[in-house]
Amino acid sequence: MKVPGRSHFWMWLPFLQLLASSAEQEDVAGPAVQLPRGRAAVPRRRPWVLDGCRRLSGLLRQKAVVLNKLEDAIRAVERDASLSDQEKLFRVHTLEIFQKELNESENSVFQAVRSLQRALQGDYRDVANMKESSRQRLEALREAAIKEETEYVELLAAEKHQVEALKNMQHRNRSLSMLDGILEDVRRAADRLELEIEEHAFDDNKSVKGVNFEAVLRVEEEEADSQQNLSRREVEEDLGLSMLIDSQNNQYILTRPRDATIPRADHHLIKDLVSIVVLSLPCGWLCTTIGLPTMFGYIICGVLLGPSGLNSIKSIVQVETLGEFGVFFTLFLVGLEFSPEKLRKVWKISLQGPCYMTLLMVAFGLVWGHLLQIRPTQSVFISTCLSLSSTPLVSKFLVGSTRSDKEGDIDYGALLLGMLVTQDVQLGLFIAVLPTLIQAGAGAHASVTMEALRLLALVGQVLFSLAAVLLICLLVRTYLVGPYCRKLHAESKGSKEILVLGISAFTFLMLTITELLGVSMELGCFLAGALVSSQGHAAAEEVVSCVEPVRDFLAIVFFASIGLHVFPTFVLYELTVLLVLTLSVVVMKFVLAALVLSLLLPKTSQYVKWIVAAGLAQVSEFALVLGSRARRARVISREVYLLILSVTTLSLLLAPLLWRAAVVRCTPRPERRSSL
Repeated sequence: MKVPGRSHFWMWLPFLQLLASSAEQEDVAGPAVQLPRGRAAVPRRRPWVLDGCRRLSGLLRQKAVVLNKLEDAIRAVERDASLSDQEKLFRVHTLEIFQKELNESENSVFQAVRSLQRALQGDYRDVANMKESSRQRLEALREAAIKEETEYVELLAAEKHQVEALKNMQHRNRSLSMLDGILEDVRRAADRLELEIEEHAFDDNKSVKGVNFEAVLRVEEEEADSQQNLSRREVEEDLGLSMLIDSQNNQYILTRPRDATIPRADHHLIKDLVSIVVLSLPCGWLCTTIGLPTMFGYIICGVLLGPSGLNSIKSIVQVETLGEFGVFFTLFLVGLEFSPEKLRKVWKISLQGPCYMTLLMVAFGLVWGHLLQIRPTQSVFISTCLSLSSTPLVSKFLVGSTRSDKEGDIDYGALLLGMLVTQDVQLGLFIAVLPTLIQAGAGAHASVTMEALRLLALVGQVLFSLAAVLLICLLVRTYLVGPYCRKLHAESKGSKEILVLGISAFTFLMLTITELLGVSMELGCFLAGALVSSQGHAAAEEVVSCVEPVRDFLAIVFFASIGLHVFPTFVLYELTVLLVLTLSVVVMKFVLAALVLSLLLPKTSQYVKWIVAAGLAQVSEFALVLGSRARRARVISREVYLLILSVTTLSLLLAPLLWRAAVVRCTPRPERRSSL
């Protein structure tokens, strides 16, 4: 075996001698560090340095001799015919680990010398230089930690090889019974299984470009620490309840264990869901008692359990992800109650209305941004975020409500859904344009012509995706939906689980198609419900009765996840500013929507504009998602992000009150009871 550290001493000896001889000179650190000089001098510095160099050289010579002996020992073990393969592997592995330990110890010494050299050449007034030196030391420590971790894993492997060798020796010394033979075969099969399914994710990814080594803390549950009968190794391998925390205070939970043969459960997520469901019940009852929608109670539940309350929710990302399924099923049920015949009456208004509103919002945003000296990229981003409305919230208002079909009247539910679908398309377009805003905010200014061409290309791409989605919907409706629904109906006579599973699979299929085509996933869920509703009222009613309970449970998680991002302390600190901003946004959106609809609606349906304007007056929860992306990309500042977060949440809280007021004042009497 080649010894990599054998010649390090002769390479570094001239540098050590130079360091020893120059330590006497007073101007070594003069250009770098000018410190006040006291009366006390450093006595006998040269003999001390030379003595240290002699000791270091002696240690390095001893290390070279030991490495030669280890090489001879490895060759002797490999030539020994009396040893089994497992015992040879164990002994050679142990000797190689000891060789590596000696070489790494020598490297650590010279890394410390290089660090001392950088410090002597630095300037204590140069913060950037000290920061760079600190970064280099941190990188060296990270690499050393990785090497030590690798060595520890190799020691565990050597220990395993030792156990295998002892077992083989015992098996040679005694005759095996039939049961022992069976267990030995099972053990070998289990070893092969572990080798097959084990992923060397750490070794495979540590050299990948973009991978950073960071120090993390692993926090064990108190239950695991309190069990005295567990060994340290058993506690270390019990990663089911562990949590990792990095230096940026991000928290990570185990997603894939090393040993995939042992089933594990995320107890943090289980506890979080139990807490949300249990606390949502009294909060929902309280809101129902005082005449507020139950979703108010679910949002309050999220506030109480979130970071601003008890801070008992550990798996925030997982809870939000599960809540997204509530949005999916809500939009699917909205699509089930969606009537294409009604949409044909309002499709022009549904397309024109949101476009005009967005343009007016962006225009107002640019004017106010110019007056307040805000960058145009921030103004466009904030205005576009505030122009979106919450599809799940309005869908919750419309689910179960029945509206009259008078000749010549426009159904405000169909009009609202059409405008929200158009806004979902705008959301997909804005997500596609967001990288351009990020580049503009970072100062990567290209020519105006190139930026305009890029925006036109993005618009063309979205329009092409929408055309592809419509074509797929026509094909699915013509050839797939009918036979599929009849098959589900026939198979679900004895059990409804086939129907729930089939409808969920179809919804997720449409969701995946729209996602692959670059359109929002929510639009795919809505189209799935509309395609199922095209098979008739009876099929839609059967699907609603099965899917609605699933939707209700997941909607609780969704609204609770919104409450996790409500910070009452920040709202109280800036209550006046936030109330003024929220009311200004709500009033502006209400007025703009009413103004646009008054120009587009016929005279016989002018009363509809107030209800639709009330439904569009709040800010969509997707503004939180867009705001977080822009915050990470530094398009907006932390203060602007918190303002968007608070204004969005307060507008969602005001939305039910505004909706109820509009329905009571503007809806014809026969429709009021069902709409409320």
